[in-house]
This record gives sequence, structure tokens and C-alpha cells, in this order.
Amino acid sequence: MRKWPTVSLGEVVTPAQRAEAPQPGTTYRQIGVKLWGEGAYERETVDGSQTKYAQLFRAEAGDIIVNKIWARNGSVAVVSENLAGCFGSGEFPMFAPIADRLESRWMHWLTKTRGFWAQCDEKSRGTSGKNRIKPEQFLSVEIPLPPLAEQRRVVARIEELAAQIHETRTLRHQAAEEAEALLESSVGSRFSSLPKHSTRKLETLATKIGSGSTPAGGRTAYPSSGIPFIRSLNVRMRQFQWEDIAFISDEMHKSMSGTRVRPRDVLLNITGASIGRVACAPDDIDEANVNQHVAIIRPIEEL
Repeated sequence: MRKWPTVSLGEVVTPAQRAEAPQPGTTYRQIGVKLWGEGAYERETVDGSQTKYAQLFRAEAGDIIVNKIWARNGSVAVVSENLAGCFGSGEFPMFAPIADRLESRWMHWLTKTRGFWAQCDEKSRGTSGKNRIKPEQFLSVEIPLPPLAEQRRVVARIEELAAQIHETRTLRHQAAEEAEALLESSVGSRFSSLPKHSTRKLETLATKIGSGSTPAGGRTAYPSSGIPFIRSLNVRMRQFQWEDIAFISDEMHKSMSGTRVRPRDVLLNITGASIGRVACAPDDIDEANVNQHVAIIRPIEEL
């Protein structure tokens, strides 16, 4: 992109303020913007009597929409056709590309780049501690801008590559599903072929079988750090995942001493849609506990 001239966004977009006063009895589709260039999405629909804002602003396809608070984290997007007609508050300023200068799809792909996020982060920094980006600051962000024909050529190539990547990911996902099905069949076949006399009740093969509980206050009781608190979403089929782990305080952990997790404990989901999913607690687990949706099965040493 170095060979292309750069311009500030203020030279190639104009503010798009299609304001409407919310009316009770009228429903409004709301728009939101995901972080890190993941695009805009449709939020819940609200009645005009349910919003605290005196004005809402209508989005149209091709608009550039900015989340004032999270622009520094890549919360900027181009409105797609299916989101046209959605509304955002004043916290989501919108800008329309000047048709003969800026291709909206060019801007769409730019919002997914680290350089763009870095500029938004820099423009968001204020002295008050509130890292919001003001519209005039956003308009000072600089972007590479070749002629329209070149913008369209580059976008076409990017989208061709994106389609190939999507196809590859789909094929990989299908292959993973087929491998999983093959493994399920193999495991099932192996265990079903064992002689009946070799079976024993699980209670004779475990030193512990039991589930945890949920702290008083539910999710609001979870601090941002502390003792890992294992929930059903952390127990995948034959695989434990740390992603989205919750935490409880050390005091809560001590009060739930009966459900502390040890390395290689078998964790089993016992309620909800994921019932039956099972995984082993990882070897590197130190201190952890479980909620009421997850059972601990601790095998005897011989098993």
C-alpha cells in the first residue's frame, strides 16, 4: 500500500445523521459493532418507549459506523445490505462514503487491519481517562486511497482469496467431523466387543463421584480473577478448554472443598444440552472447582 497516496477520512466521507425521535408503539431494529473488525450485527429490536435516547440514527448500506467507546479495539464497520434500516444511538456515529472517491468495500477491508485499529486507538486517547473517539478525531484517521478502479481490483482479489479460505475452512471442518465420527465408531465398537464379565459398577472404580454448586449471586459473583471455576462450556467431548473460564474467590473455593478438581479427574456434564460430554481435567491444573452442572469422577489408582 506504500505506493498509494493517503488521505484523511474527512476528505472522502460525510457525516450521515438520519435522526428520528423514537415513538412509543414503533419498533426499531438496533445495530451494534463487534470488536477487531468482525463487522456490524443486528441487536435486539426495541419499542420506542424502551430507549433512553431522544434521537436514534438510521443506518443505510455502505455507511461506516463507529463505536465511540470501542473504536480503539477495532469496533468500526461498514453497514451491509441486510442491516440497512437499523438504528443506532449517538454513541454510534455514521459516515457515508463519497461515491466517486471511496468504495465502501475498500473501507470494509481496511477496518480489519491492525494499522487502522492502531490509528483509532491513538485518536481515542484523552486526558479525562475516557478513551472515546470523537467524530472529528475519527475523520482525521488516514487511509491509503488509490483510484476507484484500483480499489475495486484489489477488493475483488481480496474477496476471491477470502472465498478460497472459507472453502478450505469448510472442507477442514467436514474432515474433522468425519474423523470424529470415525473415532466415535471405533471407540464404540471396541468397548461393545468386551466380554460382559469384565464390567464393574462405576462406584467400585472411583474414589469420588459428585457435582459442585453455584456461588450465591450466580454469575454476578464471579470475579475477574481467582480460582478457576469449571462450567459445562469448559467440558467439550474428550477435550477440556480453558476458554471462557470463570473464577471464584479463594474463600469460596475453600468453602467448596468437597468439589476441588485434581489433575486427571474425569469431568462429566450432567445437565442441559451438553449432557454426556466428558473430558479429563488437564495435568497442569493446580486449584479449581466445578459448578452444579459438572460432575467429578475420580478413578481409583488401578484404573
